[in-house]
Amino acid sequence: MRSRDTHTAYLLLAPSLFGVAAFLVLPILVVVWLALQRWDLIGPRTFVGLDNVVAVAQDSRFARSLLVTAVFVAIVIPAQTVLGLGAALLLNRGLRGSAVFRVLYVLPWICAPLALGVVWRWILAPTDGALNALIGHRIEWLSDPVLALPSVAAVTVWTQVGYVALFFVAGLRAIPSTLLEAALLDGAGPWQTFRLITLPLLRPTLFFVLVTGVISTFQVFDSVYALTPKGGPQGVTDVVAGRIYYEAFESRAVGQAAVMAVVLFVLLVAITLVQQRWFSRRTTYDLST
Repeated sequence: MRSRDTHTAYLLLAPSLFGVAAFLVLPILVVVWLALQRWDLIGPRTFVGLDNVVAVAQDSRFARSLLVTAVFVAIVIPAQTVLGLGAALLLNRGLRGSAVFRVLYVLPWICAPLALGVVWRWILAPTDGALNALIGHRIEWLSDPVLALPSVAAVTVWTQVGYVALFFVAGLRAIPSTLLEAALLDGAGPWQTFRLITLPLLRPTLFFVLVTGVISTFQVFDSVYALTPKGGPQGVTDVVAGRIYYEAFESRAVGQAAVMAVVLFVLLVAITLVQQRWFSRRTTYDLST
């Protein structure tokens, strides 16, 4: 009976396991294999061993793109998390029109990033852009090396806030109202209630939002490419995903691009494990813990 149940379970899991193997494990193995090859997308592939790894290690542009991406993530993740939590607290109050705002918040997230990038490039245009026309002053939002990366980060935050807010709303609604009522009866103010009750019980949601947010932000490409092609002014928006694209399809160095992709993968796995370890002793999943 147990053997039959086990076989039935694996049979039911087979479609999902096939999807994981075909669309997750196999592409990773292919990229690792390409990292050991020299290929220009046209001619034959040649096995070069670790030559691509050495070339990437000596590539100052890739090192710069890692630094640019780290700064980009440091701007986007705190901003979208705080703004998303603030929006969720407002939506959770159940005020009139909250349902409409939930839809408006999520619209940027479900739209195509490349299309949004084109729209925002027009909004931030120096001559006939909507933003400069509104403030009545010419500002080179995407051409100034100082403003380019923060501008692109602001667009990314605007795109992701609704996604983050929806998860925080779900987390807020999972908190038992009896705890909040007890805190109110004990004389706790709004800030004390939020800091001592709401925020600790939101830790599982915060963990999920941070992990998925860091992964998606490290991999951002579409909107950055639409706003600032070629890495922006002086390469200040040359993020890792963009560098991989330029290396593979413009320089036609597929092997080196594969090495960069592997480095990004390993980096994301390491960051995710650090986040998991950080939250493992601090995450509250139910009232008994």
